[in-house]
Amino acid sequence: MKPLTFLCISCEFKGVDFLKACKALGNKVYLVTAKTTQDKPWPRESIAEIFYMDEVRHGVWNMEHFVAGLAYLMRSNKVHKIVALDDFDVEEAAELREHFRLPGMGQTTARHFRDKLAMRLKASEAGLRVPEFTALFNDEEINEFTRRVKPPYMVKPRFEAAARGIRKVQTAEELWQVLHELGEKRHNYLAEQFRPGGIYHVDALTADGKPVFTRVSQYLNTPWEVAHGGGIFRSAVSEYGSKEDEELTRFNTAVMKAFGMMYSASHTEFIRCHEDGQYYFLETSSRVGGAYLAEMVESSSGINLWAEWAKIENAAIRGATYKLPKVRKDYAGIITSLSRQKEPDYSTFTDAEIAWTLKKDHHISLIVKSPSRERVLELLDQYMLRIRDEYYATLPMKK
Repeated sequence: MKPLTFLCISCEFKGVDFLKACKALGNKVYLVTAKTTQDKPWPRESIAEIFYMDEVRHGVWNMEHFVAGLAYLMRSNKVHKIVALDDFDVEEAAELREHFRLPGMGQTTARHFRDKLAMRLKASEAGLRVPEFTALFNDEEINEFTRRVKPPYMVKPRFEAAARGIRKVQTAEELWQVLHELGEKRHNYLAEQFRPGGIYHVDALTADGKPVFTRVSQYLNTPWEVAHGGGIFRSAVSEYGSKEDEELTRFNTAVMKAFGMMYSASHTEFIRCHEDGQYYFLETSSRVGGAYLAEMVESSSGINLWAEWAKIENAAIRGATYKLPKVRKDYAGIITSLSRQKEPDYSTFTDAEIAWTLKKDHHISLIVKSPSRERVLELLDQYMLRIRDEYYATLPMKK
């Protein structure tokens, strides 16, 4: 089998299993990453060469230099596939594909998986439920939105990831205060009606435009609550065959189809509104979910999202058929917190259901798995109390 060349892009240290799997499939792998990751334990045995670049700011590359560097590399090394491993690199990878006429997601489709305003517009066009929202380009449109839609409102950056930069405002007057503070940058934000409810995430794999793997889970503490109010992050796999499992699986498939997803991992978030009991689309991404949710999914299913994504990309470029390994249906849940101890002691956590622990300074995180969802939730509740009393620390969120 002829080796192909993959150029992987990541502004952060992630995607190790993707890089390893890509190399194991017989391919040549290049990595372009930020200079700040130079000391990270990249799997160098799987990478032909690592190129480190300075960034203007987090997640923003000097694309003029990037294009020039890749053009020089391609004089002697034909690149067959470009893959963005991090949310912040999706648009840059699309721009490079367009410029060098390489297969994969182009700039228009990439925008649906990166720009929160584009996501909402595309979902609305497809007839999918989204919370009421408005772009922040035109004053009269904003005023019409505040007259029609009752507060509170969420002001969200269009291009950030996770809960970074999100602000909650209680009145139309407060919304305008925030917009005045944003000044010339307000076009990079949107406003959305705040709909209290349970937040779910669907982690999936798509091959040849069809879903091949889907796992539905619920945040027990939402990322926004944890980021803005402090607290302990928790998530757990939903009950298999339940109404929420089936509805969100169908909803996620509809989102991927509407957005033009062909080959990738994806992480998509939905809310079940307390007021009407309906599910609404919040946002999506063409990547593996962060916050160690991939490890939780693997604990429940046996599916390594990073490795299978590499296999999907490899099959796509070779014109082969991707086959998903056998999927388990265990239940799993994760709990994560900052820790006041630099190296928290896990020795007091002795339950047989513990499947994974995190080794990272000033962090504590465990994944538990069991045939019983009730047991998973019981352990997460117990660990939350213990972590809160013995380990928990918090830092203010950066503006």
